[in-house]
Amino acid sequence: MLVAISFVVIVGSTGYYIIFGGQQKFMDCLYMTVISITSVGYGEVFAISGNLIAELFTMFLITFGMGVILYGISTLTAAIIEGELSGIWRRNKMEKRIKKLNNHYIVCGGGSSGGHVLEELTKNKESVVLIELDESIIERHLAVDENLLYLHGDATDDQNLLTAGIANAAGIIISLPSDKDTLYTTMTARMLNAKLRIISKAVDYKLAFKLKTAGANNVVSPNFIGGLRMASEMIRPTVVDFLDSMLRSSQGQLRIHQIVIASNSNVAGKKIMESGLKDKFNLLVLGSKLPAREIEFNPPATQILTPGMTLIVMGDVESIAAAKKTF
Repeated sequence: MLVAISFVVIVGSTGYYIIFGGQQKFMDCLYMTVISITSVGYGEVFAISGNLIAELFTMFLITFGMGVILYGISTLTAAIIEGELSGIWRRNKMEKRIKKLNNHYIVCGGGSSGGHVLEELTKNKESVVLIELDESIIERHLAVDENLLYLHGDATDDQNLLTAGIANAAGIIISLPSDKDTLYTTMTARMLNAKLRIISKAVDYKLAFKLKTAGANNVVSPNFIGGLRMASEMIRPTVVDFLDSMLRSSQGQLRIHQIVIASNSNVAGKKIMESGLKDKFNLLVLGSKLPAREIEFNPPATQILTPGMTLIVMGDVESIAAAKKTF
């Protein structure tokens, strides 16, 4: 569009310059061209009336030039309107999909830490909604997962949390660059859903107490966790290698996960050996926990499964997801 308009201006200016035999300044020819094709009507800079060739050239220039400008304006307007309508349509479609979710997870911030959170939740077949202010970060995640549900906006805005379905969410992970924003979002999330599980990131671990007071169930500090990992690498490298191998195993996506026995589960009242965890789902039971009791590691195969009991299992992600639905 800009190239076409520039071409018309150059042709018009050069045409006037040639018609008048170079006697007129090129700047005056340029000025005459611009006021002609824009229909400003300031008057002739030099005598065109009475000069047949100049009159014919001016009529051609106005007709052709105005056509190019009007076409350019209409194209630009259409692009803007279509872009806005497309954005509105895409956002409405996204919000309709989010409204259908239940017991999903919300991730506030998809940066360095939040990106790994999204990846892990997705691998574990969990429903997740990302709230991110930086559009380039959203585009980066969409390049990996085009079906990612997201909201382009500020996580500190109550309306974005409500739109993300916080009322029906199982949990929210707040991984914002600023601890102040994390603290505010944590407090807001707790106010919007008293039963929500909230995990907050703290760059400064000294703020952990404040975040828990504001409503966080747990606080994770990347610096603190990184320090523990470095110490573990030094004193228990084989254990670390085992955990890394589990996460990156070429045999499948292995994970340690938890399964809660529902009150209407068809395995309630059965023994672990009768539940099909090993035979049907190929899962290894590492521990069990009853409400208000400590975890029992390596429970016996004869242990009775009761409603509300949580089993800690290790196995393939697909198998864990299938077992969770059954149990």
